[in-house]
Amino acid sequence: MKHNIRTIITIIGTVVFLLAIFSYPQKLYANPPQAVVISYDASSQNLTVTITHKSAATGSHYIKYVEIKKNGTVVSKNTYSNQLDRQTFIYTYKLPASDGDNLEVTASCSFWGHKTATLVLGQTK
Repeated sequence: MKHNIRTIITIIGTVVFLLAIFSYPQKLYANPPQAVVISYDASSQNLTVTITHKSAATGSHYIKYVEIKKNGTVVSKNTYSNQLDRQTFIYTYKLPASDGDNLEVTASCSFWGHKTATLVLGQTK
């Protein structure tokens, strides 16, 4: 009798485990952005954000938010419903800024994780 109960519990546990895995396959392969690189063109006042985020399913696993801060204050939060490319893509934003301004950009995955990059304008590396 004890052997039958253990077998039943093992089978039920295995079925629940497999259902959990196959019900959420994308989340198992979800990953945060690998890189965020930002640059600023003062003459056009354009902030260029290059994001590397690997995704095989760009309609369900993508960069959902790109938040831009200037000197610690959120100036833009851009929401997306898909990803432009399976790996690396570029967004450009109009942003008035001047030397000494601290720009911070955070890219957030639709499943989990984020990556942040900062740039102080006029500062050489």
